[in-house]
Amino acid sequence: MIRVFLLDDHEVVRRGLADLLHSAGDIEVVGESGSAREAARRIPALRPDMAVLDARLPDGNGIDVCRDVRAIDSAIKGLILTSYEDDEALFAAIMAGASGYVLKQIRGTDLVDAVRRVAGGQSLLDPAVTKRVLERIRNGVEQPRELASLTDQERRILEYVAEGLTNREIAGKMFLAEKTIKNYVSSLLAKLGLERRTQAAVLATRLLGDRSDRAH
Repeated sequence: MIRVFLLDDHEVVRRGLADLLHSAGDIEVVGESGSAREAARRIPALRPDMAVLDARLPDGNGIDVCRDVRAIDSAIKGLILTSYEDDEALFAAIMAGASGYVLKQIRGTDLVDAVRRVAGGQSLLDPAVTKRVLERIRNGVEQPRELASLTDQERRILEYVAEGLTNREIAGKMFLAEKTIKNYVSSLLAKLGLERRTQAAVLATRLLGDRSDRAH
């Protein structure tokens, strides 16, 4: 059985999704919530195979929930369900580690298929759209929100973090004091809304990896 958690602030929608998934025969809804904060707390505890997450909620959004949950347990897959299609939201979903991003207009049978595929480890993110979003970021046409708040110095340090360098090693490369680097790292983590250095490394690798490869 595929174990699924549902996050949507409309009870009628959750009931409809639950009925649809239960009727598939091989899917079990193990929990549901209408609150982003509650879902972020309950999903890691329930350890479902995947979560179907509404993109927009009164107290947050499913994309942030996906990122928070996967930071705790990367085995839990995320499928973002949204009424809106835009590059910024798609980019955010990619950064959050979501395996899929589908519109609520999707047919019931297609949603069931999407759940099965994501639970099986496949990605439903359209490669063409994903490539377009990432190309825009790399070419600097539209800087992602995640990087827009960083200074040039913080971006350089973020790239070093992505390479796995310690504060001491970064200090040596940038001819700065180790304590100064530590302060920079704390600042960029706060700006990115992250708690751990490893999360910043994952984010930076996704954002900057291809560009760095092309430069070498």
